Amino acid sequence: MLITISLLILAYTILGKDTSGLLEKVKRIDWRNKINMLIYKLRPWALKAGRVTTRPLLQFYYVMADEKTSILDRLLIYGAIVYTILPMDLLPKVIYKFLGIMDDGVAILFVYKKIKDKITPEIEVKVENILNDWFGVEYKLIEG
Repeated sequence: MLITISLLILAYTILGKDTSGLLEKVKRIDWRNKINMLIYKLRPWALKAGRVTTRPLLQFYYVMADEKTSILDRLLIYGAIVYTILPMDLLPKVIYKFLGIMDDGVAILFVYKKIKDKITPEIEVKVENILNDWFGVEYKLIEG
């Protein structure tokens, strides 16, 4: 139920439609449990998708885990992560090629613009630590 509602809320919000009726249905969600389960579903997808593609989804994950994040923002984030990692898409990549990739990108970009101010330096450190754990340490050139 949560997946369906979060995807509907994501689509409705992108289209500028009212989501208040849907929000009423998910007021009592156990977010702690959903957030903890999500990281285990995210990791196998991430290892196939790569470090760069995984970064925004991990940023979303940690913003969603923050107690100060609103229910609407949590649902948008959850919807964007689930839509990206689900094997099925509204526009299948096999059939629509570039457009099939773009629908995931639109969801990620929309949510990123909405929550980017909530991505703190602490979240960035957590994301970098997870990325290093999953993909190995990334070396950066230091200008100086």
